[in-house]
Amino acid sequence: MPPPDRLPADLVLEGGGVKGIALVGATVELLRRYRFERVAGSSAGAVLAAFLATGLDADGVLERTSRLEYDRVPDAWAPVPVVAPAVGLLTRSGLHPGRYVTEWVRRELADLGVHTFGDLRREDPGDDPTLAPWQRYRLVVTATDVTRGRLLRLPWDYRDYGLDPDAQPVADAIRASLAIPFFFAPQTLRDPRTGRRSTLLDGGVLSNFPVEIFDRTDAAPPRWPTFGVGVGDVLSDGEVSVFPHRRLLPPPVRLLDSLVATTVNGRDRTYLAQPCVRRRAVSIDTSGTRATDFDIGPAERARLVSAGTTAARDFLAGWDWADYLRECRGVATG
Repeated sequence: MPPPDRLPADLVLEGGGVKGIALVGATVELLRRYRFERVAGSSAGAVLAAFLATGLDADGVLERTSRLEYDRVPDAWAPVPVVAPAVGLLTRSGLHPGRYVTEWVRRELADLGVHTFGDLRREDPGDDPTLAPWQRYRLVVTATDVTRGRLLRLPWDYRDYGLDPDAQPVADAIRASLAIPFFFAPQTLRDPRTGRRSTLLDGGVLSNFPVEIFDRTDAAPPRWPTFGVGVGDVLSDGEVSVFPHRRLLPPPVRLLDSLVATTVNGRDRTYLAQPCVRRRAVSIDTSGTRATDFDIGPAERARLVSAGTTAARDFLAGWDWADYLRECRGVATG
């Protein structure tokens, strides 16, 4: 059982494919001191965010995440090696359909009593009064609508598509956020009012780490901190890539691969370099692991979890809420 005196906080989890394993180590460490009122995530961070939004404690998080068979995540369109991924890429814009991970998430959440966003409604009279009814949820999942050219914060933005946020399946939003360009097939969102269809991709295309998503917009000081946990913030000499076997690709495709990977990995780095943003962000060094290295073994998975644990411990050792309020929010705490 979690300690009864844990402090409230909000949490934002960065995406990063298989690097998301490191998020588990950091989150479990944070859960020793904090309980999370609201959680947001992109891509792999959205999966963990959904579990946390159900109220799982550290043991529950470890148990649920351990059930994912990572080598099955890059699933196949058909039982034809090499050919099926190529055909999928050409006809459905993705090497893999993403069925396994979607159904795994759907099944695990259903076991926890969560099916739609309506199951994660949150009403708190102390919230920012500018929050609309369609923003009062324990979970926010980010995705990118490349048809309309906009970042989606789900379930908040479903209403712009003529959809009831309460009725939308959580697993469907997570699957859209997981749609790493070209690796997983994109998802489609249809506006029932007009019949217009939008193509949805990984939230990281526009914002992989929206640490500010829960910040108050009224004049009141925050009641508790919002922490961010990010992966891959340390620069390395390795090539960024989405496609496996990158060196086998023709030069134009390698360039496109690098462009997409750079967009997903580097979009938020200028924002994260701001001192007061970094003050509230746990940065995990996942150098040496690519987002799509789903075939890593137990030793590498354990290394990533350990890196997350160490990063969170180091962060907490230097974290001071009163100092942050005074220096970054201008709030007198004496």
